[in-house]
Amino acid sequence: MSADRVHEVKAGMIRTGMTAIQAIVFVFAAALSCHGADLDLMPWPAQVEQRAGVLNLSVQAPRFEVTGGDERVNSAVARFKQQLAARTGVASVIGRAAGEGPLFVIHCNGKGAKVQTLGEDESYRLTVGENKAELTAANPLGILRGVQTLLQLVQPGQQGWMIPYLQVDDRPRFPWRGLMIDTSRHFIPLDVIERNLDGMAAVKLNTLHLHLSDDEGFRVESRRCPRLQERGSDGLFYTQAQIKDLIAYARQRGIRVVPEFDVPAHALSWIIAYPELSSSPVPSRMARDMTDHERPVLDPTLESTYKLLDRVLGEMAALFPDKYFHIGGDEVDSRYWDKNERIQAWMRAHNIKDSEALQAYFNQRVQKIISKHGKRMEGWDEILSPELPKDTLVQSWRGPETLAKAAHMGFQTLLSAGWYLDLMYPASQHYAVEPFSGDSASLTPAEQSLVIGGEAAQWTEYVTPEILDNRLWPRLGAIAERLWSPASVTDQASMYRRLAILSRNLEWLELTHRTSSRRMIERIAGDAPVELLETLASALEPVKEYTRGRTQSYSTELPLNRLVDAVPPESEPAREFGELVKNAQQPSARAELRLQLVRWRDNDRKLQPFLPASVFLADLAALSHDVSTLATVGLQALDAIDRGQAPAPEQRTRQLATVDESSGEHAQMQIAIAPAIRQLVESRP
Repeated sequence: MSADRVHEVKAGMIRTGMTAIQAIVFVFAAALSCHGADLDLMPWPAQVEQRAGVLNLSVQAPRFEVTGGDERVNSAVARFKQQLAARTGVASVIGRAAGEGPLFVIHCNGKGAKVQTLGEDESYRLTVGENKAELTAANPLGILRGVQTLLQLVQPGQQGWMIPYLQVDDRPRFPWRGLMIDTSRHFIPLDVIERNLDGMAAVKLNTLHLHLSDDEGFRVESRRCPRLQERGSDGLFYTQAQIKDLIAYARQRGIRVVPEFDVPAHALSWIIAYPELSSSPVPSRMARDMTDHERPVLDPTLESTYKLLDRVLGEMAALFPDKYFHIGGDEVDSRYWDKNERIQAWMRAHNIKDSEALQAYFNQRVQKIISKHGKRMEGWDEILSPELPKDTLVQSWRGPETLAKAAHMGFQTLLSAGWYLDLMYPASQHYAVEPFSGDSASLTPAEQSLVIGGEAAQWTEYVTPEILDNRLWPRLGAIAERLWSPASVTDQASMYRRLAILSRNLEWLELTHRTSSRRMIERIAGDAPVELLETLASALEPVKEYTRGRTQSYSTELPLNRLVDAVPPESEPAREFGELVKNAQQPSARAELRLQLVRWRDNDRKLQPFLPASVFLADLAALSHDVSTLATVGLQALDAIDRGQAPAPEQRTRQLATVDESSGEHAQMQIAIAPAIRQLVESRP
């Protein structure tokens, strides 16, 4: 149990009339039951009460009694049986149960909406007691969420597989908990998206936001305007039948699918198909490179622009049943409008003073189209304007100030700032993001109610289908917890412990975040012993934020098959090493540190002879050398602690200078252990 949760429980006990001593005793017992039993739940429930005893699953196959709800409930139970069998190795759980095995009672009081809607009841109660587990909910969505909790509770015990006795009363903190996947920069096949929908369901996310058009491609079949996929997709797009299948797949898992077609910028794939709608001369092909390509925007002064948008967006509105429809609206390069004399003349004639006002005009026109087709418009925070109808949804990506501004102006709003997975931040940094902080901390209760949740974002400039899972998981679990669990759930150590278990369990859903990384490293290693490359990789992480694009030129045609593409965004060995360094005064911690440092130090001598032979390894020489150097400095620091004698000031200065010199970035990677080595050098015996 986190310290925050302890204080919350204690405060609740005092409010209910317990004495301070009684409350402290209860809190101690609760801490033992919740934290001591190491429940592996993620996201953490709103309320959980653990009880003495366990439900044994190993004596006889469980029986199932399922009532109420709709087809999603039966589908969820069938998936639960399959996943339970996969995790426990007990195949009989998917057959017809007989005898006196434990009873799983699953009851749903209602059928839910025909098309899943924002704000549907996702709460549930799960009670596990003697020979029985009972899951009840008012809505099929609650059953879907509760089944995932039940599956996470299954664990090995002294008598076999078991579930601890407990009661969970759970509900989400925010109604919109999503993931945005960009399918334009690199096309993501349907099967890859589907397995990640399974992962999303496992952590109770409920919205998949698909970014379906950009300068690099238009990714959905249009039957009304087929030139869009014929000229603007390189042949990589989803048929309408595939989209329907994807939506049905998501619905079975309690996940809405919201489409995004980005206009008026990020629209080169539209313009390649319809060059007459461009605000400037049209390039010969869609964007390939990540920076320098000409990227004209749509001309908002032409009625033909809105006629095309009406045809296409109307068609897509009919294809995607969700109430919300995302129009993008971000990063409009106004230079294309400013340099167009005809556009400037039109603006003067219509009393539109600048490009910002011109985009506001465009957004109002598009909003009317979206509304005409029965949808609510959503866009990135650049669309924010008092002229828009208040049923517009604003997605904040530039910072919490735009979230607060949107709420102050009366708009519903989502937070994505701080949850951009493509920036390679560690899970702890994403976990620390709180929607009601900074400028949002001063929102009134009414304004807070307009903050309906958030979305993680995964842009795919440097992501292929092979890499996607590795970039999403397991960090997405930490963001899912921030959006589902109470605001008081903030214990970082607990989060990382449970995140590691989640990462392992996700492999049962055939997610490839761990296996693809291993396969890529094996491929890169070639004739080099793969364990040497894995040892080096364990000390590394990709560079952060937008640094990678500044180190070399990238295009969508450049293979992403180097070590930087294989290593996870956050090195678990490096993080664990950093935690050990915090306890370096303890002999047991120093022993573990020494073993790891010797391994990193000696790896360079063994690996260097193999590096010149391969183009995939040659640029790793400097990194390997620097990791070894840093490990050597770390061992010197451990020696000083062992002796109980601080090094001379000049020696420490030299060591810190060596750390600085050896902490550089190479091959688009950084040495993740460098900060911990510095901390070790600076520690006092």
